[in-house]
Amino acid sequence: MKEAKEAILDYLHFLQVERQLSTNTLSSYRRDLESYIEHIHNVQAVQSLKAIERSHILIHLEALRGEGISARTIARHISSIRSFHQFLLREKLTDTDPTVHLEMPQIEQRLPKVLSIEEIERLISAPNREKPQGIRDIAMLELLYGTGMRISELIGLNLDDVHLTMGFVRVFGKGGKERIVPLGKSAIHTLDQYLQIARFKLQGKYPKTDAFFINQRGKRLTRQGCWKLLKEHAKNAQIEKEITPHTLRHSFATHLIENGADLRAVQEMLGHADISTTQIYTHISKTRLSEVYKQFHPRA
Repeated sequence: MKEAKEAILDYLHFLQVERQLSTNTLSSYRRDLESYIEHIHNVQAVQSLKAIERSHILIHLEALRGEGISARTIARHISSIRSFHQFLLREKLTDTDPTVHLEMPQIEQRLPKVLSIEEIERLISAPNREKPQGIRDIAMLELLYGTGMRISELIGLNLDDVHLTMGFVRVFGKGGKERIVPLGKSAIHTLDQYLQIARFKLQGKYPKTDAFFINQRGKRLTRQGCWKLLKEHAKNAQIEKEITPHTLRHSFATHLIENGADLRAVQEMLGHADISTTQIYTHISKTRLSEVYKQFHPRA
């Protein structure tokens, strides 16, 4: 359906401009919607957007289940389809919304993996302090764990976003939303070392950049570059857990909650729009408490 393809492009443009979604998120929306329209048109022979009914969507979702797609991925598909149809209705490209009363599949909530404080210490100690790259990596790890920022927020930092004298960092999160996150003494010390010693050497004779974290060619670090470095340091620290940049974000929040931090304050520092997203870390704390009890109490 030509009209559907054009509508998808309009919708993706709307998401990019109005909601300022990342390239990765936009790609997910595109894949979900192209798969949906292809099935609706080629398999179910629906000829126009206005002709789509709830039954067509249910058949498409059943086909996804038949392919062994997980409940979590199907829930993402539903979310993409639902928001697309709401857009079509707002733009008066359709008269009804067939996704009304469409139920989400039951998803088992998986608690995110976190590192222990001892594992965090080993990880931060892993980079070679004798090299400028090592000093940079320590600063990166301190900042990820010390602020709970996302990897995209870390690589997006500019020099004027980090205020060591005042002890805070300005972070631009999803949708360009700005938040201020305090820095601890350890983070301030390592970031200062990076700026005074390592960054100057990494910059060398390359063209100057506003990027806070740079690679050996004087350019802004990439997401892939950070991921690779983290894997390398985790291996050197002999951490056997599956680790991603988000693991440090989860560890930051969990350790704060475990030590009595206010949930609203943690929500603010993480940049969560809804406190229900932050509440998962209280579940982690309770789970860990239960594990400690079972392990150490003589009558457990």
